[in-house]
Formats: sequence, structure tokens, C-alpha cells
Amino acid sequence: MTNPAASPLFELAAFDLPKNVIHVCAGGETPPLLRHAASFASYLKDKADGMPGRVAQNLVVERVRDRIGEMWRVAPGDVGFVSNVAEGVSMLCESITWQEGDNVCFDGNEYPSIVVPFALAAAGVPEIRFAEGGDPNRILEKVDARTRVIAVSYVSYLNGERFDLTKLRVKANEVGAILAVDYTQAAGYLPIDASIADFAFSACYKWLLGITGCAVAYWNRCRQPNWRPSTGGWHSLASGSRPNYSEGLMLRTDALRFSRGNPSHASLYVLDGALDFLAGYEIEAVQSHVQALTGDLHDRLSAVGIHPSTPRDPERHGASICIDGNFGQGVVDELHRRGVYIWGGRGRLRISFHGFNQRSELDTIMSELLHELKR
Repeated sequence: MTNPAASPLFELAAFDLPKNVIHVCAGGETPPLLRHAASFASYLKDKADGMPGRVAQNLVVERVRDRIGEMWRVAPGDVGFVSNVAEGVSMLCESITWQEGDNVCFDGNEYPSIVVPFALAAAGVPEIRFAEGGDPNRILEKVDARTRVIAVSYVSYLNGERFDLTKLRVKANEVGAILAVDYTQAAGYLPIDASIADFAFSACYKWLLGITGCAVAYWNRCRQPNWRPSTGGWHSLASGSRPNYSEGLMLRTDALRFSRGNPSHASLYVLDGALDFLAGYEIEAVQSHVQALTGDLHDRLSAVGIHPSTPRDPERHGASICIDGNFGQGVVDELHRRGVYIWGGRGRLRISFHGFNQRSELDTIMSELLHELKR
């Protein structure tokens, strides 16, 4: 029987990884692919080519939409782009006509980019409801007939917990609520069928192996055919011809209405190359690889009396193992100096795996982590 994750799934030579370093902070940033340099060069070449160069840039945008559509099992026309997840969630929040008594439901540990746009809505509407504790169904218990939006990260940034989107979809259907999902901590290693959501978003600089500057914005046109953002720009319009403002404005019929101005072409060139790289691996194989590592690390930590805040069941977690505690930045900095790159902050340490990791690294992670925690 083969030893799961005994060797890296990805070709290590494809990455710009420092020598003798264990990089386990994919939940924060992944190391760049070497092909990113060629992607930037291609963008700069097209940028210098006048109007034909803009045509080439738009072809890259469409190719990335095709790739995301295939990865997320949705129509490419439902895929658009924003500069970051917070922008996309803000556009969704601003598009809703709120009534007194409306509410939005979140997990108590939800990422700020998902909560803050609703929490800062004018006049204190909607009501913000947080589900606390560790019960897998806790968000469901907060939903009622006045719930307008259920917003959730598929995998939590804080403790790596994975939520049951099927149950949330059923509950949203019962009360007529929008289900908005952030796939940032899942996209790139977990199978995704985004059609379960009404709207979905994802940053691209983590497991998708891209960079900052663009984020995926998904609009389920079958579930929400009448959705219309309350703000826009030239790129939101249906026609590239000179607009006749006296006749009214027609928006694009697809999810590119999320992009009020030019999408971040340079970021999309990089993402195009990254998605091409990821397409060489079955997503189920990536999931199996990283969760072989999370399961083993969880067990090793528990065996020495360190109990992760991440659920042990692989059906309830993603690619990260988190440890709660009053850790200073010095812990992360010292581990970094010793060649183990992890992520810290927000009262926890987070160790995240991707296809470039392997099981032998766990020995070093454990020894260096225990050494630093004791110190």
C-alpha cells in the first residue's frame, strides 16, 4: 500500500521556493510559480501592442472565465471579477433593498470581508446575527423568515472548519434567502460546485496560485436572474459603443457586470497560467494529498497534548490545521528563521498544505514547533 503524501504531488521545480524551506502557509500566501514571470512578460507585450493588445487581454479574461467555470462546474458567463472579495460582497450588499427587520446570518468567526459590508450598511439595517459555538448546524438555528442573506466561508480562515453548504442551501430555500459563499480557503484543492450558491467569491492568491489584484465573483443567473448592482462603470455596460444616456443604460447580461472598470489584466494573466498548471492535476487528488497531511498533523499534535481548533473529521475541515493561543509574532518569526513558514495572527497559528508539501516535512514541523512553544 502506498504511503499517502509520501512525496509532493506538484513538481517542485515549477515553484520559486527557497531551498531548505518548508512552506506551509498556503492559507495566507502560496509561493509563486516560475511561469508567473512569463505571464507578466506576455501581459506587458500585449499592453504595448495598442488596440490589438487590448483584444489579446480580453481573450485572456475569457479564457480565465472558462477555466474557473470548468473548475467550479458553472457556466463561464456566470463568472466575473472584482478586485477583492470585500468589493464583491459590498456590491451584493448594496444591491439589496433592505427593510426594517431584515437580518443576515453568519458564523461568529466569519472573515471580516464577508461581515463588514453588511455591518456598515446605512441606518443599522440589516440586523447582524452571529452563530457561536462548535455545533455544525449552528448557523441554521439563526435563520428565520426575515433572513435575507446567509453568508459563509466554505472553509473558515480562523480554524479551518468546513461548513455543510447543502444544509445551508436547503435552509435558504425554505425562507427565500440568498446564499453567499466565500471559497477563498477552498478553491484550488477542494471540489467545488458553485451552483449551490446564489453568489460566490474567492481570492486568487492562495491555493489558486495567483496573486492579489483580482478575485472571482460568481453570479448564479438561474437562481437570481434579476440581480442588478446599484453601482457600475463603463465596463458594466452591455455595449462598447458611445452610450446614449438619455435612452437609459443597459448592463451586461453576464457576471462581468461585477467589473465596473477594467479587470486587473496583469493579475488575470498570472491566474491564467496558474489555472493551466492546476489543470494538470485532478482536484480530488489535490484534496486527498493535503488532507492526508492535515489528518496526520492533527493526530501528532493531539498525541503531545496540543489540541487543534480544527475539527479532526476530514469532512469538516479543509487544508489547514489551526492552534489557538496567545502567540506573539515572535513565534512565527522564529519558525520562519528556522526554515518553517507558517501563518499567525488573530490568536492562532495556522499550518496550511498544498500539493508541494510532503509527509516527511511533518517531522520537522513538529520538532521546530514544539521547540519554539516550549521556549
